[in-house]
Order: sequence, then C-alpha cells, then structure tokens
Amino acid sequence: MSARTGLDLPPPPPEARAVSEALGRRIRDAIAAAGGTIPFRQYMTMALYEPGLGYYSAGAAKFGAAGDFVTAPEISALFAACLARQVGQILDDLGGGEVLEFGAGTGRLARDLLLELERLGALPAAYLILEVSADLRERQRQLLAGLPPALAGRVRWLDALPGEFAGVALANEVLDAIPVTLLRKEGVRGWSELHVGLAAGGFCWEATPLTAGSALADYIDSIEREYGPLPPGYTTEVCMELRPWFEALAAAMNRGAALIIDYGYSRREYYHPDRTAGTLLCHYRQRAHADPLVYTGLQDVTASVDFTAAAEAAQDAGFAVAGYTTQARFLLSLGLLDLVGERAAADRRREVELAQQVRRLSLPAEMGERFKVLALLRGVVTGLQGFRAGDLLHRL
Repeated sequence: MSARTGLDLPPPPPEARAVSEALGRRIRDAIAAAGGTIPFRQYMTMALYEPGLGYYSAGAAKFGAAGDFVTAPEISALFAACLARQVGQILDDLGGGEVLEFGAGTGRLARDLLLELERLGALPAAYLILEVSADLRERQRQLLAGLPPALAGRVRWLDALPGEFAGVALANEVLDAIPVTLLRKEGVRGWSELHVGLAAGGFCWEATPLTAGSALADYIDSIEREYGPLPPGYTTEVCMELRPWFEALAAAMNRGAALIIDYGYSRREYYHPDRTAGTLLCHYRQRAHADPLVYTGLQDVTASVDFTAAAEAAQDAGFAVAGYTTQARFLLSLGLLDLVGERAAADRRREVELAQQVRRLSLPAEMGERFKVLALLRGVVTGLQGFRAGDLLHRL
C-alpha cells in the first residue's frame, strides 16, 4: 500500500523499482540544482519522458490488460474502422495525402486504420508516426511488420514534425500527456503555483505565490472574471504548452485536417467551482488515483484537456475549428452500428463481444461522453462526416 495515496497499489517488481529509484535520484538532483523546488510541469516532464527512465521511455508494458490503462484502439478495431471513414473522406477531399499519427502507442491504431483504409480504397501515400519513446517505437515496428508488405512499406517513423505535410494528423490520447502547471488558491493570499520539493523518503508539494502580472496570474484571473471566483483550496491545471504544440503543427501542415481525440471538458466545465481537486490523474496497473509523487516513472500522469483552450490555441495558430463532439456521437456518425451489424452477420459468435466493445466505446458511463473529438482544418473546407450526429461547437 502507498501511504500517500491510501490505495492498495501492487508493489513494483525489483527491476521496475530500480528504474524508479534511478529516476528519483535524477529528479532530486534537478531539485537541488534549482535551489530546493522545481515546477510540477518539470517534474511531470521528467517522470514521463526522461530518456531511458521516464514512463514513456522505459520498457514496462503500458497499454492493454497487462499494462496500466486501456485506450480505444486497444478495446476494439471498430474504433479504427470508424475513424478510417473520416480519414478517407478528408484524403478524398484533398485529392490524396499522408496520415501523421502522434504517439502511436502499441501501433494498434496504425495497423487497424491501414487495413480498413485499404478495404475502403482510401490508402494514404504514407503513414507517418511521430513517437518520442524508443521503446514504444520498437513495439510498433514489431506489430506493423506483420502487415502485408504493401501496407507496411507505407509506414515511416519521424523524430520531429516534417518540414511540409498535407493530409490528416491524428492525436489520440496525446494532449492529456502534455505536462501541465498546477495552481492552488490559497485563500486571502491568492493563487500559488505548486512546485515539487524534497521530503524524507520522497517528494512533497511546495506552494510558490504567483507573480502579479505574470502569464499564469493573468490567465487564472481571466478565468475568475469570466466564470466567477473559485473557492479557497481550489486546485487546477493550466497547460501552457498547448499553444506551441498547435503552432508547430500548423507550421508543418500546408493543407489538411487534425483530429484531436482525448478526455476533457469545455473551459466552463473544466474550471467549474465544484471541480476543487482539478483533473490530474495517475494510472498504475489498471488502478486510477491522484498522487503523481509516488511510483515516479512507473505510472502514467495525465490531466484532462481544456478543449476551449485547445480550440483557441489552434485557431490562433491558423487552423479553422471545424467540429467538436463526444466520442459516442463521432463514432455513431461514422457508422459504428452498421459496422457492428456487418461483423456480427459475418460471425454470429462475436455478437456478444462486439456489443461489449460498443458499450465501452460509446456509453456515457464508459468512454462515450468523457472523450471528445476536436476537428481542425487548414487550407481545406469540408463538411466532416463524424460530426453529423451533433456538433457541440457551441459549448466551447
């Protein structure tokens, strides 16, 4: 049991514990070099991405039943089959192009998407994967090597965004892993940024008052002016890296569309007065909890996406915001139920299995309402099929 979380978390095996301890030493060195604390966003960056030691850099299983969490492509190939229809529509409107996937996980989405695009006669000229994790890149290579040569030959891995790109960019559960800044309202003292410091046997929180007139202070002040004062003790996140992320994508994309699929809320929902503990969430061995300072490097650390902020950042970068909806509405618009019917008719033994997959992808209590889809266009105008069952742009 972790005393910090109060949850019964399975103890890590010795080799994983050794990796976590090595990463902890590196973070402690960074804290000492900074004079006693580092911003949480720096801690989160190291915990997730430190070369050879961070969560996405080390070799532990992350996805699926044997890992820490399950993504939609791991739940069912139906997800990719629906997404292929939207990707195919965009590529057809462009007269061809490439697909660029950010953070391809195990490679399941890439594999299933290429197979379905081939079936639809809508293959991209190339399937590009921008993957920062050498470990995950190798796992993707092994999986995608099993594709027919005509498909496997279209896959290329990138170390950075291409200089020029036309096509469809996909970011499925990517923005939630961008490091965030943590803020807490300290009553009459106002807002502080939460830093990470050293405590006996581990890490601890340290509050640093925001500087009046700073970007963070101005941002959180604007939230309270628009939606009303937030209560003392209120803790929340701000992702200051959204704007440069979309600027970099816009600089690379000449023409095309970006589909952002992730869990999150509109700004009004994100900073609701009742959301007093924020949205920070950790996943370890299929257990979710809210303490990022334990099992450093062995657990995923995420924050829900402020989709209003994402849409504003994208628009300022030069994208047109073309659609916003729930994952359920998106998949239903793309023929989810028809696809289930076709596959069940082809193999009646799979009816129950397929029904379970649909529930997980689309029911409000599962992924259907919590996950949202944001569509962005650059240099192309098209009515996107995935938003026909109900566009919720008015909620942003």
